[in-house]
Amino acid sequence: MSELKNDRYLRALLGQPVDKTPVWVMRQAGRYLPEYREIRAKAGDFMTLCSTPDLACEVTLQPLRRYDLDAAIIFSDILTIPDAMGLGLHFVPGEGPKFKNVICSAADIAKLGVPDMEDNLRYVMDAIRVTRREINGKVPLIGFSGSPWTLACYMVEGGSSKDFAKVKGMMFDAPEQMHALLAVLAKSVIAYLNAQIAAGAQSIMLFDTWGGALGQSNYQQFSLAYMQQIVAGLTRENDGQSSACYIIYERGGAMVRGNGRYWSGWCWVGLDY
Repeated sequence: MSELKNDRYLRALLGQPVDKTPVWVMRQAGRYLPEYREIRAKAGDFMTLCSTPDLACEVTLQPLRRYDLDAAIIFSDILTIPDAMGLGLHFVPGEGPKFKNVICSAADIAKLGVPDMEDNLRYVMDAIRVTRREINGKVPLIGFSGSPWTLACYMVEGGSSKDFAKVKGMMFDAPEQMHALLAVLAKSVIAYLNAQIAAGAQSIMLFDTWGGALGQSNYQQFSLAYMQQIVAGLTRENDGQSSACYIIYERGGAMVRGNGRYWSGWCWVGLDY
């Protein structure tokens, strides 16, 4: 791997002095860029774009050519793990992600296993490897995953939801089933993120997109506990360098859960506003 030329982002995560403080700005994979829209049209559909390493690399690099950024984040989707579990991820125009198969029962959960990261999800690892090569040390590369709770929301609801009635129904009516689902997802996320680190990701971000849908006590039991398992299981060093640069992002809840004890083990917390 090429020597890193701009390590400002990583030094900031590790609490080291920096000349400027990096600021995280959420973006939809540069989808406002005309060059993105062009390559998206050529790919034909979103999943083809995600699952073709050279195309995913190209989309990852596009913003770097326009702006003087301190890091790049690999182009992918938070729902790659349930797709690799056989749920059949697809995208419906105007509606977003959908699953052909949804989780409704203990029998459905029992069928789930941790995907093979260099088989079912090899395209993500290959995209990271190709992107690290093409970045050539200009900036660090960020890998990511959805949190177990967020993945469970999509898997039980079958897609996006306004009220999360189905997943909350499972949580309240069959908590043992929900914990079984979250447990296999936590193991999968640990394996997934560690595979990304091994492939070359220099920082990791965990998106707890729907954590804000939970109240305080349920959040600790059904989301936070599994994210703490994840951070405890992540690789601390790769290729002789520290890889312990982790960010956790929770949509709609981080501001009210600002007590540092919630986030122990994570370097930084992404806040929404």
